[in-house]
Amino acid sequence: MNKEIDDLIKDFYKHDYILNEALATSVFLLKNLGKPLLLEGSPGVGKTVLAKTLAQHLGTDLIRLQCYEGLDVSTSIYEWNYQKQLLHIKLFEQETDKKTLGKEIFGMDYVLKRPLLQSISADKPVVLLIDEIDRADEEFEAYLLELLSDFQISIPELGTITARTKPLVILTSNRTRELSDALRRRCLYHWVDFPTKIGEIRIISKKLPDIDEQLATQVVTFIHNLRKASLHKPPGIAESLDWAKTLLLMNQKNITDEIVKTTIGSVLKHKDDVEFVTNRSVQEFLVPID
Repeated sequence: MNKEIDDLIKDFYKHDYILNEALATSVFLLKNLGKPLLLEGSPGVGKTVLAKTLAQHLGTDLIRLQCYEGLDVSTSIYEWNYQKQLLHIKLFEQETDKKTLGKEIFGMDYVLKRPLLQSISADKPVVLLIDEIDRADEEFEAYLLELLSDFQISIPELGTITARTKPLVILTSNRTRELSDALRRRCLYHWVDFPTKIGEIRIISKKLPDIDEQLATQVVTFIHNLRKASLHKPPGIAESLDWAKTLLLMNQKNITDEIVKTTIGSVLKHKDDVEFVTNRSVQEFLVPID
């Protein structure tokens, strides 16, 4: 294994994030090639946390753009500070000709920087997280292409703004819709899957060093069997940790039918899913898995 990749795995582990070699290699390439990294996978596999951990690893800022339907330029790139412009006009309209005044109020001092513009205006490289890009409209992807390929943004009144320092860009997607080929071509790619049973036990043990190995194993076995069932919302790693914390707090040594019925809200967030589990014996979900 490449030494830098091995060091990356060790340092992420210190920050409570367990990288496998393939994902560590993708992060290594992101750092060294400077290309954006697209992470796809089910909700709850740790895509967003990876970006946060990368920022901690680099000792830099994380700038996050949470995507949603209807996201536009004014909330993602920039917006004019109209109040400041109006104030400037009132103060200087008698002293300045209108052509000069127009140039003055359409300068960078009057721009409200949103996450994408903030990321390329930073004095040092930051981690830019474009979270759940699949939630945004297809049209929004067009706004991103210039940034993802050339690390620059065009503003009609100002021209092209080129990055002072290139951000490390991570995009995440839960695959609620298919992303465009144009966006994919500009990115490195990695599919993030749920961890293996052993991997998830390691995560719980790292986060909760006081947990008994038997209880951690039961939690992970239960959760993995739940993920194989037809649920509205299969539990992610965060739910595994929440449940393990809950069981520790309640001084539980084993998972029982009674404790499942009283604590399953830490794991499942849909009424039908809760009924699916509570109407069955706990032993159905503690069947050993490979």
